[in-house]
Amino acid sequence: MRAQFVLSEIAVGLRRNLTMTFAVVISVALSLALFGGALLLREQVGTMKDFWYDKVNVSIFLCNKNDARNSPQCAKGAVTGDQKDQIKADLDKMNVVDKIHYESAEQAYKRYQDSYGDTPIADTITPDQMPESFRVKLHDPEKYQVVASAFAGRPGVQSVEDQRSILQNLFDLMNGMNVTAIAVMILMLIIALMLIVNTVRVSAFSRRRETGIMRLVGASSFYIQLPFILEAAIAGLLGGLLAAGMLVAGRYFLIDHGLALADKMPLINFIGWDALMTKLPLVLAIGLLMPALAAFVALRKYLKV
Repeated sequence: MRAQFVLSEIAVGLRRNLTMTFAVVISVALSLALFGGALLLREQVGTMKDFWYDKVNVSIFLCNKNDARNSPQCAKGAVTGDQKDQIKADLDKMNVVDKIHYESAEQAYKRYQDSYGDTPIADTITPDQMPESFRVKLHDPEKYQVVASAFAGRPGVQSVEDQRSILQNLFDLMNGMNVTAIAVMILMLIIALMLIVNTVRVSAFSRRRETGIMRLVGASSFYIQLPFILEAAIAGLLGGLLAAGMLVAGRYFLIDHGLALADKMPLINFIGWDALMTKLPLVLAIGLLMPALAAFVALRKYLKV
């Protein structure tokens, strides 16, 4: 009988405040969708870093005869055979180095033609203009400075470049998007909490006669508060389910189908469905508990029991 009464009170409360309940559901859904999206975007950045940092190299570009005229680092002329041998020997001694690949000017020219052979400037490049280089794979890509400090400025070395810097702008952009999503999420979360508190206040005021009677017949504070808390929890759960649906739909239509970014951008290692599914229980739990807690706190002020 008590459970039936509580359920009837919940139905009455939701029906009386249908518009505000709908606003709560939408606000919670948007804030939780942004929350889940921010978590997934952060994991995507981490996955991409692990994927690409494992493949990037530190490039030690050597001086050629053209650099001797144009680059201060190569003022003493093109790299000599002895200098190349010494650089190779020093690289072999370094514990941070995993693999070393020497690329000749002819190999660099061929790779350039394969990548940019269709562009107008490709015809103006000759093999003697391409630099020789050592492509160094590190055990830990974060140890770039160890190689840079050891070889930058050495005779025969034109420059030392970390290929991670090419990807860093992309990662910075994605991190910026993540921060923006979190900021919007916080704003939507504040709006949702304000709506929940206001909904509880209006609901408590509209049912002050019923709660007064319940208080007179000896109902406990928890029993009186329970319908209001469950109303907020149900609205929050509906918002959480909507947010979960938005995340699943976003993954489905953006990555796998619709825009099909996985097919159009094969160089990006997108996170899988397993990563998404592990976030959904958290989204639903927050959607259920956050409004219930907000309602419980609000009732201490607006429902004198």
